[in-house]
Amino acid sequence: MARSLLIRGMLVGVLAGLLVFVSAHWLGEPQVDRTIAIESSIDHANDQTEPEVFSRHVQKTAGLLTGTVIFGAALGGLFGLAFAFSYGRVGPTKPRALAAFLACIGFVTIVFVPSLKYPANPPSVGNPETIGIRTGAFFLMILFSLIAMFVSIKIGRYSMQRFGDWNGVILAAIFFIAIVTLVGHLLPPINEVPTGFPADLLWQFRLASWTLQVLLWASLGLLFGWLTERDNRWSSTRS
Repeated sequence: MARSLLIRGMLVGVLAGLLVFVSAHWLGEPQVDRTIAIESSIDHANDQTEPEVFSRHVQKTAGLLTGTVIFGAALGGLFGLAFAFSYGRVGPTKPRALAAFLACIGFVTIVFVPSLKYPANPPSVGNPETIGIRTGAFFLMILFSLIAMFVSIKIGRYSMQRFGDWNGVILAAIFFIAIVTLVGHLLPPINEVPTGFPADLLWQFRLASWTLQVLLWASLGLLFGWLTERDNRWSSTRS
C-alpha cells in the first residue's frame, strides 16, 4: 500500500508542479526579469557582460517547467511516504484531514521557518564565492527545523495525554518555537543584498516565493487527501 501512495504522491506532485509553473509566470517571472535587467545594466556599465548559457526564454519556459515538475514529483513522493508512515500513528485519522495536516506541517517546517532566517533572494543577489556557505546554512536550518518538529510532535502527544489537548498543543508549539529560534540565532547571518537594490522588488520577489510555496503545498495536500479518501481499498485496510 505504501507503494501506491508513493506513486499517487508523485503524480499529484507533478500536477502541483504544473500549477506552480503556470502561476510563476504571473507571480515570480516579472520580478526575475526586473532583477536581470538591473544586473545587466550594472554589468554593462562595468564592461563585465557575460555570455548566456541558456537564453531567458528557455529559462522561463522549458527550464522552469522541468524544475517545477521534477521538484513536485520528488516532493509528492516523499509526501506519500510520510502519509503512509503517519496514518494511524500521528495526526487526524481521516485521510483528507491527515493530508492537510501534513501539508501544513511540511510548509511550516521546510519552507516558512527556514525562510525567516534565510529568505529567498532574486538572481544576482548574493556573492558567488559564498554559495557553498549559504546553501549549507540553509539546509542546516531545514534539518534542525525538521528535528524540532518531530520532537515537538512527540512532546505534544505526551502532553495531550497528561495535560489535555489544548495544553499539549501549546507546550509542543512553545518547544518548537524555542528550538528554531535558538538555532536561527546560532547559525551565521547572511545579508548580501547590494546597496541600492530596490526594496520593493526584493519584497515582491520574496512574497511571490512564499505564495508559490503555499500553492504547491496546499494543492499537494488537498488533492492527495481527496484522492486517498476516495480510495476504498486504502480506507478498508486501515479501518
